[in-house]
Amino acid sequence: MRFVHMADIHFDSPFTVLASKKELASIRRLEQREAFKKAIEYIKKERIPFLFISGDLYEQEYIRESTIEYINNLFKTIPETKIFISPGNHDPFLNNSFYNTYEWNENVTIFKGEIKRIELEDVDIYGYGFSDFYCIDSKIDEIEIKNKNKINILIIHGSLDASKTLDMQYNPINSVKLKKVGFDYVALGHIHKSNYNNNENNFIYPGSLISFGFDELGEHGFLDIEINKLKKESNSGKNKKIKLKIKNNSEKNKINKLKIKNNLEKNKINKLKIKNNSEKNKINKLKIKNNSEKNKINKLKIKNNIEENKINKLKIENNLEKNKINNLIIRNNLIKKERNNLNKIAYQNDKINNSKGNDLKQKNIKFIKIDNRTFAEKSINISHINSEENLIEEINKVDVEEDKFYKIILEGTKKIEINKNKICKLIAKENILKVKDKTKIEYNFDILSKQKNLKGIFINKMLKRLKDKPEEEEYIKKAIEIGLKSFE
Repeated sequence: MRFVHMADIHFDSPFTVLASKKELASIRRLEQREAFKKAIEYIKKERIPFLFISGDLYEQEYIRESTIEYINNLFKTIPETKIFISPGNHDPFLNNSFYNTYEWNENVTIFKGEIKRIELEDVDIYGYGFSDFYCIDSKIDEIEIKNKNKINILIIHGSLDASKTLDMQYNPINSVKLKKVGFDYVALGHIHKSNYNNNENNFIYPGSLISFGFDELGEHGFLDIEINKLKKESNSGKNKKIKLKIKNNSEKNKINKLKIKNNLEKNKINKLKIKNNSEKNKINKLKIKNNSEKNKINKLKIKNNIEENKINKLKIENNLEKNKINNLIIRNNLIKKERNNLNKIAYQNDKINNSKGNDLKQKNIKFIKIDNRTFAEKSINISHINSEENLIEEINKVDVEEDKFYKIILEGTKKIEINKNKICKLIAKENILKVKDKTKIEYNFDILSKQKNLKGIFINKMLKRLKDKPEEEEYIKKAIEIGLKSFE
């Protein structure tokens, strides 16, 4: 089974991170449309039978009907592809949403706020959609797979193993419970960073189709996936195994009987050898006793020769029995080999049947880069900078690529006050969108915090806040800087 998995397209997003630069948000929206179009063209060219969109196809707050029409017209160009959409927290299935009011093409299936199963020939597709902007529990861990002989897929938007309070509002999914349900593939959406390279349970985020900000660095696109199941061992195969076991046991019994017979023959030979030795002793006695007994000796020799002939015959018979045993051993080894091959197949079946992928024979994932533009970061040490003009000149010297948006990170020890908004407006390069101040202030906090005055109290409180909320470091340091200047 082959399908394309994408999520988090966010059509008609305002692209707030680009708002500081003129027309860039509009340009990015055009790039967004082009990326989605290229994805549909890929599906058409490759004749891929399924498209899964795991939520946040559009922004409910900003979406226009013209954009919905654009999306649906593209869906019409792939009529042989079955399209399944599970609405997310940005595009929930509401009474007034386009999911409910617009007449979508007939190859489109949209899941609502209840778990639904779509039965197809070789696959069962389960889906669930947000019916509001928040979802506390979709109850997907209570799903019972109806036919485990098929490929079973779940399409859903949510937070896998959510730990933060905020994420718990967006359909928190427990991976341990979900694994017990036994899906062959879970097509997830919500997290804009893909995880297909390091996910053993087949709970996959493809990442957002395009990047929306500096917290989504790297390449973006969609996944082209093919999965297959290994058929379980048939009853005829099991019967063949049983027959071979019975046959093998029968051959073993024959070998044991022949071994017993061979031992009996050996005993006869040994007895005859003893008897022969006795006759030889008699001959020797007769030789010593009297030469006149030559006739007797000759008779005994004849008798002895007869006995030797009997021994030779028995030896020949014994060798024949040995050959029979060897042939049976060879035959038994062949049966063992065939049985081992069957055991290997059975072991493979058991291993696959008990695997995380539930009879998953193979899973081929191909990442298709579709976003021609990426977000990137560059750092500058400004310890030597002594004026705002000097800082802007240094930023303008930064080597940048046209197809990337940049955030400049200021590092080192600063000697000047930094107004990031003002600096961003004065930077000549249009694709430098943001400046982040990670510089250190030239203050000795240890000495300041020990002062028995308002300045000391202020520093101690701010340092405590910095310890409690490290994510606000930039703002806290700025507050410290402003606060200390007010004491001067």
